[in-house]
Amino acid sequence: MYETLEIERAGKVATIWMNRPSVYNAFDEQLIAELDAACRELDADASVRVVVLGGRGRHFSAGADLNWMKRAAQFTTEQNLEDARRFAGMLRTLAEMGKPTIARIQGAALGGGTGLAAACDMAVADTTAVFSTSEVKFGIIPSAISPYVLRAIGPRHALRYFQSAERITAERALAIGLVGEVVPPEQLDAVVAQLADVLLQGGPQAQKAAKALIAAVHGQKIDEIISEETARRIARQRATDEAKDGIAAFLEKRPPAWLA
Repeated sequence: MYETLEIERAGKVATIWMNRPSVYNAFDEQLIAELDAACRELDADASVRVVVLGGRGRHFSAGADLNWMKRAAQFTTEQNLEDARRFAGMLRTLAEMGKPTIARIQGAALGGGTGLAAACDMAVADTTAVFSTSEVKFGIIPSAISPYVLRAIGPRHALRYFQSAERITAERALAIGLVGEVVPPEQLDAVVAQLADVLLQGGPQAQKAAKALIAAVHGQKIDEIISEETARRIARQRATDEAKDGIAAFLEKRPPAWLA
């Protein structure tokens, strides 16, 4: 079905592998379109509980494909806008998936590769990983990826790295919040699998609601309006069959239905 991707399933965990190792999983129009389609497919698949995004070969993603950049340099303003909309839309599709997403990162995660890592809910990198918002080196800006990178590292760090385009080591990425864990290369798959296993313990509808809660509450003034919003959200969640079963399972010392 996909030419630039592989979908690997292991139980309730699905891994989207970017599969262009000869160009370090750099993306072009086709990879962007296929990533968008794969995220939508897996989000709609109730048998999938956790989605991992990885890159085949030595690198996660080196960002934009050079041939794509050459073509884009000849685009009209309208063509550039449509092209940018497709990339921004794919990132939003990934970020708004209703189930947990994990970026599995090794080697280069540059430009848009940094954006892909930040658009996932969480990221695990090995010690070879290197990141960069490198766009200013080409006279452009990290615009489409900015909402997700800013969410991860905050405006102070973004002011530095969006302008300097410095390479960010795995250890530095951990310190500024771009990734959650850094591990030796030989432990990367095991740590990602362990994180996926932990995520599988939670209720799927509760996890979806938790993601929506963060989007609704983050950055809002803590006032009567936001207090009422949070009260309504927990009340709605308590009334769901999943919540009723989860609470009953805890009291009865049995596994909830989603672990059956």
